[in-house]
Amino acid sequence: MTQRSLLLAVLSTLLALAALLIPLPAVRPRPQQRQIHLNARMFAFEPGSVKVNQGDTVTLVLHSQDVTHGIYLDGYDVNIKAEPGKPAQATFVADRQGKFRFRCSVTCGAMHPFMIGELVVGPNLPFWRAVVALLIVVAGSILTLRSAAPQATPHVSASDQATR
Repeated sequence: MTQRSLLLAVLSTLLALAALLIPLPAVRPRPQQRQIHLNARMFAFEPGSVKVNQGDTVTLVLHSQDVTHGIYLDGYDVNIKAEPGKPAQATFVADRQGKFRFRCSVTCGAMHPFMIGELVVGPNLPFWRAVVALLIVVAGSILTLRSAAPQATPHVSASDQATR
């Protein structure tokens, strides 16, 4: 490995680590009003995962498809109950960043304990950091391999040598 190849490999590794570890400036999207419809049926919520930004005012509307269902959102003390054909709703401000589970709060059958979902509050920074790190590693690998490849020397034929 040449000195230039080694330098490129070390540089791309350091840039990838920086993309993963250096804190980003706190730029948050403006808070929005969000209305999220959750459909509850034995034994699942649709959608099973909900993403909002920190500061959003969220209105959860619970629709029951079959029997009476409820929803309790950990960390926000939201608890509503909906009957088939009679949706229920609750509004709260998503002021804490992180992942919060929601679960059915009305016993609805044998699989009731497994009727859970997830509210994710905040931007998905780990994903974008991983994408940037991957792009840096790929670019560094390509540059390292190109600089390590042997350079082609021009071939001088016997007739060219005779004319010199």
